[in-house]
Amino acid sequence: MKKIILCAALSAVVSLPTLNATQIAAKPDASSVATPAETEDESARLAKELSNPIASLISLPFQANEDFRIGTAHGNKFTLNIQPVIPIALNKDWNLIIRTILPIISQNDVFGHSGSQTGLGDTTQSFFLSPQAPGPGGIVWGVGPVGYYPTATNDLLGSGKWGMGPTAVLLKQEGGWTIGALANQIWSVGGTNDRQNISAMFLQPFIAYTTRTHTTFTFNTESTYDWENTQWTIPLNLMVSQILKIGKLPVSIQLGGRYYADGPDGHAHWGMRLNFTLLFPTAHEAPEPAPSKK
Repeated sequence: MKKIILCAALSAVVSLPTLNATQIAAKPDASSVATPAETEDESARLAKELSNPIASLISLPFQANEDFRIGTAHGNKFTLNIQPVIPIALNKDWNLIIRTILPIISQNDVFGHSGSQTGLGDTTQSFFLSPQAPGPGGIVWGVGPVGYYPTATNDLLGSGKWGMGPTAVLLKQEGGWTIGALANQIWSVGGTNDRQNISAMFLQPFIAYTTRTHTTFTFNTESTYDWENTQWTIPLNLMVSQILKIGKLPVSIQLGGRYYADGPDGHAHWGMRLNFTLLFPTAHEAPEPAPSKK
């Protein structure tokens, strides 16, 4: 089933167009063909923007996660997160960045000897209002609402609750380094009455370093605090990614592992991640030539 899910996602990738809405469909002339130096600059910029959750970069990540030895039956859980990121320029000063996480899950014996379940999980969608230019000291930030939608196709794959709350991100990039944090708080606001309410804080501090060969090393946590059950879940993730090209389409491939420092009884102890990201660079306006002196 996991192979079917991955193959279906990757086959959909093949049919995706390589142009985004900001690009003009036209035949390239000699002046529009990228030189090796321009290609190098683009790869460096893309590697840097990928470390920024609210960069002005259209991207489509397919993030595959596998967690092992869950619960009393030592079950396993495979999650393919489809995570489109769409930046919208509201005006010359402000962007709206929409980040969606739609999980496709295949799990076995996660809740004791509960058998296998495969389908959609609950969807999380964040809306960040962010200035186009960094603030004082080069600080990049964004704030906005986050929505939580009960899209799960099985009771064991989701919460059965609608939720919402605030979200924020703060980071600084200097040289090859990116340091920052993303956080949100979600409260349930409706849904199935016989399911437990949601009050959960998500906290993701991160640090990344990108080399001159566009390889990025990232360490983060994707920690959740469940206020209803007063319980932390703290996975520690170490990942490495590389910018490549498939034809003219830039992509990023990431591989990593994680260790769970804390979690509820029966939590997974370790897991793996493979992330394949399609990148659709938005058009950057060329600087106007300086006026000639007479």
